[in-house]
Amino acid sequence: MNRTPRGAHRPEERAESTAPLPPPEITEAECRRCGTLIAGLDGRYACGVCGWVNDHSEGHRRLPRADEDPDRPPRSRRRGPEAGRAPEAGRGA
Repeated sequence: MNRTPRGAHRPEERAESTAPLPPPEITEAECRRCGTLIAGLDGRYACGVCGWVNDHSEGHRRLPRADEDPDRPPRSRRRGPEAGRAPEAGRGA
């Protein structure tokens, strides 16, 4: 069997994720449910009239990973288990 070790990345994945992503492109389309003209980013749409949303995989390019987000808070300021906080118990009515 030819398996990739856990935590390892394929070279083509690494090369793709290290390059900075270009800014998103505003795109327009007709809603597939009600026909309203809608705008989205990189081919990902949500209709504000009827609530239709296309699948994220239909976009024109890959979505950025969390570590590629320039607005992501530093590790020490994140909430939840990964930040080392234990869930608070005993709260309730």
